[in-house]
Amino acid sequence: MEKTFIFAGFGGQGMLLIGKFVAMACMLDGKHVSWLPSYGPEMRGGTANCSVIVSDDPVASPLVDKADVIVAMNRPSLDKFEAHVKPGGILVINSSIIDRKAVRDDITVVYCDANGIAESIGNPKGANVAILGATLAKAPVTSVDSMMEAIRIELGEKKARFLEGNKKALLAGMEAAK
Repeated sequence: MEKTFIFAGFGGQGMLLIGKFVAMACMLDGKHVSWLPSYGPEMRGGTANCSVIVSDDPVASPLVDKADVIVAMNRPSLDKFEAHVKPGGILVINSSIIDRKAVRDDITVVYCDANGIAESIGNPKGANVAILGATLAKAPVTSVDSMMEAIRIELGEKKARFLEGNKKALLAGMEAAK
């Protein structure tokens, strides 16, 4: 099994972080993983994306051109990466702020009101984890338990207070995608 992901959005939307969450969760599951960030010098407000590869076998190269799953958190990311979803793959779109529909009909498209979900659970900064939940509902590469442990590890002690809000966002995103 090998699954490739691209998480893309503006710097500050947490796309690199949720890519780390996926990589860590799958490592905890005993999978081989690769996480490769890419961002402009401006970071916050500029474009940021990362690719994640999850595999049963060692990952030969961290580069992903065509992905099984792409998450587009903003319009520039959708415009840039929609063509990079493999036929039969999954495109997850943050419908809260993206004002267009996908143009491809050979992929599964999931429209996730990530910002709305995050607001509704009282965690307005949790849109990234809400869209991660929607992604995992459609591309289940790990369990909720492994993902929560990965989030705990990645947040560390300094940000442990955000764990419960992230769990709510993850579960709400998963539920919304069903």
